[in-house]
Amino acid sequence: MDNLLLLAQDPAVWAALITLIAMEVVLGIDNLIFISILTNKLPVEHRSKSRMIGISLALIMRLVLLSFAAWIVKLTAPVFNAFGHDFSWKDMILIAGGLFLVWKATKEIHHSTDPVEQEDQKLDAKVTISFGAAIFQIILLDIVFSVDSIITAVGMTEHLPVMVIAVLVAVATMMLAANPLANFIERNPTIVMLALGFLLMIGTTLIADGFGFHVPKGYIYAAMAFSALVEILNMLARNAKQRKG
Repeated sequence: MDNLLLLAQDPAVWAALITLIAMEVVLGIDNLIFISILTNKLPVEHRSKSRMIGISLALIMRLVLLSFAAWIVKLTAPVFNAFGHDFSWKDMILIAGGLFLVWKATKEIHHSTDPVEQEDQKLDAKVTISFGAAIFQIILLDIVFSVDSIITAVGMTEHLPVMVIAVLVAVATMMLAANPLANFIERNPTIVMLALGFLLMIGTTLIADGFGFHVPKGYIYAAMAFSALVEILNMLARNAKQRKG
């Protein structure tokens, strides 16, 4: 308790906490977009439940990894060398997660743009993914994003309570935003394609990071924000035309 009081009186700790919360929330956006797109393929009655399970699992994984912070840091140690680059466990996790995201986003884009498959889906009202399959895929990406999130947290502060608070705030924000974001994506088909484009970009960035080519996160999220703004303006323009018509 005394240690917590001392931390609370340190302005540097508060600055680190605010910065870390912002970073964790931003990192959580990637996780949330994937969960939203995936759960929208489930029956309506299972969607909200699966989102909460997926985000709850993300919280559990982050807290468990935080309890092994010293071990997590070791994931950045080189394991083998190839192509002139020292690969660590973190690199391999990021590459695997990135490949999975690229594969998943490409597959969903193909489903959305293939006219033959779209016609088949109209004739067959069955859902394209089961509840168990959705949770399994969410868990896979939760692992990748959790490792990235915790390594980022450990690199920004040495105080475990600060990391725990930042993770709790970020996951609480994800829970509040999950259903509104998923519903917004479902109501606007063009947003689905934009979100899949985001996942492609995030997956490519994870792969690049795994191979040692660091892309500043600020550039990625600035591009995502700009694309989202342009799409929102397009939606407003389409709605204005429909009202006039």
